[in-house]
Amino acid sequence: MSEPDPEEKIDATFRNGSLTAAGIILGFSLNFIGRWLSNPNDWSRIDIIPMIVLTIGIAIQVKVLADLLARDSLIAAKYDRSRRLFLIGVVIVAVGIGIALLNDILGLGSMQMLG
Repeated sequence: MSEPDPEEKIDATFRNGSLTAAGIILGFSLNFIGRWLSNPNDWSRIDIIPMIVLTIGIAIQVKVLADLLARDSLIAAKYDRSRRLFLIGVVIVAVGIGIALLNDILGLGSMQMLG
């Protein structure tokens, strides 16, 4: 198997679709954390854990969105790196949501997600 060309470029239309998908998923992540933060219930210390995980995941997603907006994101190697990093950010956000749901189901936190 040969090494890919370091200057290989992807089509801008393909990158634009990925940029749109990343923006929508980032919007959902921000909406989730915004609605959770605006919940009138009291916070407990256990709520800090999912909040930190969610914040890290969202920060990664924002960085990837900024990377995809850069002109050099059409270089295939940089695009592939951004895509992998974005998927890592999505998984981290999902883990944060899972931790928050688990806290809610087990009754550990006072920030109720399920109502």
